[in-house]
This record gives sequence, structure tokens and C-alpha cells, in this order.
Amino acid sequence: MDYTKLKEILYFGIEIIVVIVIAFVLVYFVGEKTSVIGASMSPTLSNKDEVIINKFIYTLTDPKREDVVVFRPNGNENTHLNIKRVVGLPGETIRVEKGILYIDGEAYQSEFVANGIKDEGIAMEPILLGEDEYFVLGDNVNNSEDSRFANIGNVNKADMEGKVWFCVSPMSNMGFVD
Repeated sequence: MDYTKLKEILYFGIEIIVVIVIAFVLVYFVGEKTSVIGASMSPTLSNKDEVIINKFIYTLTDPKREDVVVFRPNGNENTHLNIKRVVGLPGETIRVEKGILYIDGEAYQSEFVANGIKDEGIAMEPILLGEDEYFVLGDNVNNSEDSRFANIGNVNKADMEGKVWFCVSPMSNMGFVD
């Protein structure tokens, strides 16, 4: 019997098992795939796009302004995941007046709010974000249910599933998400 061949087959089998375990750990603990529902994140993401979520990043760091995050509104486990962009950070005061988004009294400049916000929602009055609270908007701000509306409101960090990392489908949108 050729022990060299048997040894190679055994090492190959062990390598396959290690790769499968690493892939499982990455998918289960670090990444997750979800689908975009609706057009609120257009043009960045479109309805039915499939994205990979980095579930691990917010255990090491806090969400940053402009991050595209995935969360459960009000922590409700029985609702679908929402995907929006972080614009307001803990401790900041957010207000929308005459179509302009203000953060701590300064007009916020972004391509997504450049054409004005038509519905101020609850942000017509100043909103002071608490510790670990974030204000999120859809990139398609005038077709988005986001922090301006009471049923979404401020998003707690604990309710965030993670950061959108990569769009995997369709091929035309494939790539890293900014």
C-alpha cells in the first residue's frame, strides 16, 4: 500500500473540511445575504438587489455617517429588514426645514438630499439623537420610509444587523456598496 498517496488524500480531506468550517463561520457570524425591498435606496440599490451584510463590523466600531446599514425597525424581529443610509450620529440634533436637512444647525450637503426633501415628517421639529441612536434616510429620499416617520424613527445600534458590504445580484449592480 502506498502511504504517500493515502497521506495526500487524508490532507486533502482535512483541507476541504477546514474550508467548509471557515466558510460556515464567515457566513453565519460575519456575513449574511438579504434582498432589497422597494426603491427607497435607488440609485445605490434597486428593488430585489441581493446584498451581503457585514454583521461583524459594528461589534468593533460604531456606524459612521454615510454607512448603508441594515436594521430591524424598533428591534421588531417579526418585520423585514430595512436598508438605509446613516446621516445623523449620536448626540446630534437633526431637523428638516423647507426641504433642507440640518445637522446641529448646519445644512447637510449630499447628492441624495440635493433636490430637497419634500416631507419633513417628525423631523420638522428638532430631534436630539440619544446615545447609540442614529438618523437614517433612504437615498431616494422622497420615496423612502425612514427616520422622518414615527414607525421607523431613530435607529438604535442594537437593532442594526450590520453594514451593507457588497451587491451580489443582479450582475449589472455587482460590486462594493458605498
